[in-house]
Amino acid sequence: MTTPRIALVTGGTGGIGTAICQRLADQGHRVATNYRNAEKAQHWQQRMREQGHDIALFPGDVSAPESGKALVQAVEDALGPVEILVNNAGITRDTTFHRMSPEQWHEVINTNLNSVFNVTRPVIEGMRRRGWGRVIQISSINGLKGQYGQANYAAAKAGMHGFTISLARENAGFGITVNTISPGYVATDMVMAVPEEVRAKIIADIPTGRLGKPEEIAYAVAFLVAEEAAWITGSNLDINGGHHMGW
Repeated sequence: MTTPRIALVTGGTGGIGTAICQRLADQGHRVATNYRNAEKAQHWQQRMREQGHDIALFPGDVSAPESGKALVQAVEDALGPVEILVNNAGITRDTTFHRMSPEQWHEVINTNLNSVFNVTRPVIEGMRRRGWGRVIQISSINGLKGQYGQANYAAAKAGMHGFTISLARENAGFGITVNTISPGYVATDMVMAVPEEVRAKIIADIPTGRLGKPEEIAYAVAFLVAEEAAWITGSNLDINGGHHMGW
């Protein structure tokens, strides 16, 4: 039986984030996420309610330290201590490195990597005091194998797992697990916006012959937050249809 927990999913209004929020809510957890665009967030929340999911929404730009801290404080004031944290927020600013501007580099590093510090730091001490916690980073296949035009994105996503394995070592004795999930190409709005001929080339290189589903990533999150997953920490779970394999 699942013990209901307070879960914060950053970037929860996107394709993968939405599926994670829904899956955790279906498990009985009280789920919160953040937003930057209030109008978009209201439409998203209404859609969630129509589908039977009551996801709490809070303003917050996780790329900024003070905003990340304020987000955690708001969630904890309203719902209680954050026990499950899914660092899912991410953006792309793709271009080849020799054309990349400092802004394109820093925007991606701040949102995809620095946000992990900005949100995890305010919750980790409480998790240690209570003797229980789950922290999950949503990285990417491109943090493992690299990608043309994504030096900023790949650097950030690779850095997320370095964070995972260090934090896992520091907190294993406090009932806290820290893990990474690295999705391959998933059929989100962002991927489906890629020209069809480009998508066809991507799919041709995936042994299972298809894109992933957001729900398949959410299933992995649900697996890692379970009580029975208490001996899994410092791990990276590749979910990519065999697109990139390692051991």
